[in-house]
Amino acid sequence: MRVFTAALATETNTFSPIAIDKRAFEASLHAKPGEHPATPTLCTAPITVGREVCAREGWELIEGSASWADPAGLVAQATYEALRDEILEQLQTAMPVDGVVLGLHGAMVAQGYDDPEGDLLSRMRDIVGPDVLICAELDPHSHLTAKRVAAANFFVVFKEFPHIDFVDRARDLWAIAVRALKGEITPVMSVFDCRMIDVFPTSKQPMRGFVDKLYRLEKSEPGLLSLSVIHGFMAGDVPEMGTRVIAVTDGDKLAGDALAEKLGRELFAMRGTFMVSQVDETVAVDAAVAAPRGPVVIADVWDNPGGGTAGDATVILAELMARGIKDVAVGTIWDPIAVQICFAAGEGAEIPLRFGAKSAPNTGSPIDRRVTVKRLVRNAEMRFGESFAPFGDAAWISFDGIDVILNSTRAQSFDPSLFAVMGIEPTARKILLIKSTNHFYDSFSKIASEIVYCSAGKPYPNTPATTPYRKARRDIWPMVDDPWAR
Repeated sequence: MRVFTAALATETNTFSPIAIDKRAFEASLHAKPGEHPATPTLCTAPITVGREVCAREGWELIEGSASWADPAGLVAQATYEALRDEILEQLQTAMPVDGVVLGLHGAMVAQGYDDPEGDLLSRMRDIVGPDVLICAELDPHSHLTAKRVAAANFFVVFKEFPHIDFVDRARDLWAIAVRALKGEITPVMSVFDCRMIDVFPTSKQPMRGFVDKLYRLEKSEPGLLSLSVIHGFMAGDVPEMGTRVIAVTDGDKLAGDALAEKLGRELFAMRGTFMVSQVDETVAVDAAVAAPRGPVVIADVWDNPGGGTAGDATVILAELMARGIKDVAVGTIWDPIAVQICFAAGEGAEIPLRFGAKSAPNTGSPIDRRVTVKRLVRNAEMRFGESFAPFGDAAWISFDGIDVILNSTRAQSFDPSLFAVMGIEPTARKILLIKSTNHFYDSFSKIASEIVYCSAGKPYPNTPATTPYRKARRDIWPMVDDPWAR
C-alpha cells in the first residue's frame, strides 16, 4: 500500500485583529516532507503515528508538508493558497496512492475562504478520484461543513477537552484506515446537526460522563467504528458554525444516523450546563487571597491565545497590582516588543518597561513599571501532553513582588513547565495567573490548591446570543431558545 499524509492546521478567531501569514506558520511549525520531528504537534499526530503504522504493515508512507500556526485571526489568502497548493502538488506527484490520511484542525478561515479544509479536501478528492480512501483527524473546536463530509470517507475527532488524547485519536484514525485499506470494513459516516453552540470541557460533568459513554459505545456496539463530537467554534463567524455528532459505522448508515441523532439530542438537552462557573477579576482575586495555601491558579479563560486572542490582557494583573498582592507569577503576557527590549538590556538589568494590552480594546491598559530582567530564554517551550508548545523568545521580569513571563510567540498556558523553563518554581508561589480556557486543567490541577475561572474584560466573543456575527447561522441555540420549533 502507498499512503499519503500531510497536515495543515490553525484555529481562526475571525474577530481577532491578529492576521496570520506564512511567518506565523514558520514560527510554530512548517516541516517539509520527511522533516517532521518525531514528536507530534497537536494536529500533526497522524504523521508520526503513520510512520509507526506503515513501518509495521510494510506499507510506503509518502509524507507531505506539515504546517501549524497558533490560533489567531484570518489567514492571508496568499498564505493559505500557497500552503494548500504545496500539499496538493505533493499528492499529485505521489500518485497513484491507496489512501490519504490527514491532520487538520477544522476551524481555519482565510481571506476569501470560509471553509479552507473543505476546499483542500475537495481538491484532493478531484486528484485521487472517488475510490481512494480520504480520512482526517480533527480538533473538536471546528466547523463540520457539508463540503468536507462529501469529500472525505470519515473523520475522527479528539474526544477530550483539554486535548490530551490527540495521539490516541490519531491511532484510532489509522486503525480504521488500515482495516478499510485491507478491505475488512467499509467506513460510512453519519452526521447529526445539534443546532447549538456551546463550550464542552470534559474535565467536569456533564461532558465527562457523555464522553465516557462514547468510549463505552465504541466498544459495545456491533459495527460501530467511531463516535465523535464536533463542539464547534463560536469565535469563527462562518455559515456552518455549530455542534455536530459524528458516527462512523461499518457500512450501516441507517444505524449510524439513528445513533448520531440520539446522542446529539442528548447533548442538546444538556445545553448551557457544560462550562464551569466564572467570576470577574475582583471576585477572583478575593478568592485567591483568601485561600489558606497556594498555589491558587487564576485562569484568565477568555484571553486565551488558544482561542485566537492575543494573550496580552492586563485586567487581572492590574487588579492584583492595585491591591498590592505579592507572591504572584504570571504566565504569560504576549509582548514581542517588550521581550526585545529586555533582551537588549540583558539579564540583571533594571529598566523602565511598558508591556501588555496593545492588541485590542477591552483588554485593560498597558502596564508601566520599573522592572528587573531576571532571565532570558531563546525559543522557550513548555510541555503539552506528548508534545511541546513553543512560546518563543521569553523574558522573566520582576517588580513589586510579582513575576511576569513575557513571550514573543503567542501560546496559551498548557503546563507548569512554562514557569519552570524560565527558572520560576510554580509550586512555591501563592498565586499563578495563567491564560487558558481549559487546556491547562490536566497539568495545573495536579499542583493547584484551588482553581478560579475568571472572565475579565472582553477579548473573546464568548456570548453567541449577542455576538455580532455577519455570516453565522442564527437558527441555533442560544441565538434562539428552541431551534427545533420550526
